[in-house]
Amino acid sequence: MSFPILTATAVLPALGAIATAAVPAGKRNASKWLALLVSLGTLVLAAIVLVRFEPGGDRYQLTESHAWIADFGVRYELGVDGIGVVMVALTALLIPFVILAGWHDADPLETKSSRWRPTQGFFALILMVEAMVILSFEATDVFLFYILFEAMLIPMYFLIGGFGDRAHAGTDENAAAQRSYAAVKFLLYNLAGGLIMLAAVIGLYVVAGSFSLSEIAQARASGELEMATNTERLLFLGFFFAFAIKAPLWPLHTWLPNAMGEATAPVAVLITAVVDKVGTFAMLRFCLQLFPEASKWATPAILVLALVSIVYGALLAVGQRDIKRLIAYASVSHFGFIIMGIFAMTSQGQSGATLYMVNHGLSTAALMLVAGFLISRRGSRLIADYGGVQKVAPVLAGTFLIGGLATLSLPGLAPFVSEFLVLVGTFAAYPVVGIVATVGIVLAALYVLVLYQRTMTGPVNPEVRKMPDLRARELAVVTPLIALLLFLGVFPKPLTEIIDPAVEHTMSDVQKQDPRPDVEAAK
Repeated sequence: MSFPILTATAVLPALGAIATAAVPAGKRNASKWLALLVSLGTLVLAAIVLVRFEPGGDRYQLTESHAWIADFGVRYELGVDGIGVVMVALTALLIPFVILAGWHDADPLETKSSRWRPTQGFFALILMVEAMVILSFEATDVFLFYILFEAMLIPMYFLIGGFGDRAHAGTDENAAAQRSYAAVKFLLYNLAGGLIMLAAVIGLYVVAGSFSLSEIAQARASGELEMATNTERLLFLGFFFAFAIKAPLWPLHTWLPNAMGEATAPVAVLITAVVDKVGTFAMLRFCLQLFPEASKWATPAILVLALVSIVYGALLAVGQRDIKRLIAYASVSHFGFIIMGIFAMTSQGQSGATLYMVNHGLSTAALMLVAGFLISRRGSRLIADYGGVQKVAPVLAGTFLIGGLATLSLPGLAPFVSEFLVLVGTFAAYPVVGIVATVGIVLAALYVLVLYQRTMTGPVNPEVRKMPDLRARELAVVTPLIALLLFLGVFPKPLTEIIDPAVEHTMSDVQKQDPRPDVEAAK
């Protein structure tokens, strides 16, 4: 039997989480270094998976299959396609930066608290989230995926509620209550979606007699499995509702600004750049593959919701006074683009949407982490409390600008390529939707440039006059992210070569072909 490399990519951070949590209370630095080393080891394993994956080979590769709950037909089945493998790589890539950026975020405020080990718990929870997210990108058994989809909520709940942002901890008496509210709202929203999905998972088993994605797809292709139209639509809605909350899609997005605002900056990156991608990924892997006819039936309504997310999220970002909530609403807008690309049902749209998942993860991580460094220096998340930062901390201001320009999809930076593909693919099938979506691009330029102008330019605010520039550890976090944004902005081919064959399989699942251009009309 070949080495189970996919299992190893999840087992290593899971074991690392246990080991990190077990580090003695007085060895905080040891727990940090252990967590970082484990995350780097996971990155190496993910790189091996990426190298061993053959874009022109079988749809699912490096597969593993073992009996789990035999009486109910549940198996431990793993496999990665081109979409899954890049998401595994993205997750493994971002976690070391999350750990480095949060190096001091969970240090006890009082050195006397020797019995409580918040630092160990913080980094152990991050590694546990990494393990669950990676395994969810690899799972090809629907029930296994559902277990992971729900289980990752628990460590995220504690990361949001137990290790909140300290920017206002010393001045706001309601800080703990706000963190608790954000964590509970995150948990309840996602649990509600998960319960509805559970009903759909059970319904799928009743209809198909299996939880195996490959078995169900094969039975549908051969005609052995036929779903009644109403049954398929109901099952689709059960799955999509849970994924739309996780994504998040308007109007199910309201938990995100609270969670990102109250969490530390690294945990906010974990939410929007890693965990939320499970929702959009699952739309491609499960909704389109299991319920192709229902996916096409729901497309017009989903495109409208995606458009609302794009414009609504951008408008609310423009009006924000809180830096982190601005980035959160910007992410709502970006997820609208991703979902629009998925349900445009064109190869350009779905390739762009998958690439957007990767590029959004990189750009949001760069912008949010630099924002976190900025907030930790000033002790405030309010835009009005800044001004003139570029004069006292030019490197911080420069990296903040690059992260912001990537967020608004400036040509030459990675998100531009993916956003362009999404718009081209959408316009080819739904011209009106593509035209309206461009409003989000204009608004993105507005909220990013206004944010930079109000925080970094103008007279120097007295409170930021002595603000230090980025330190070596912080530069080690930001520099690789910016380098990747520049590299993928001019040369996205390494990713598109992996993604495109997987998108062809998805297009085949829904029996869609790219619309041909109207040459006569163009003349």
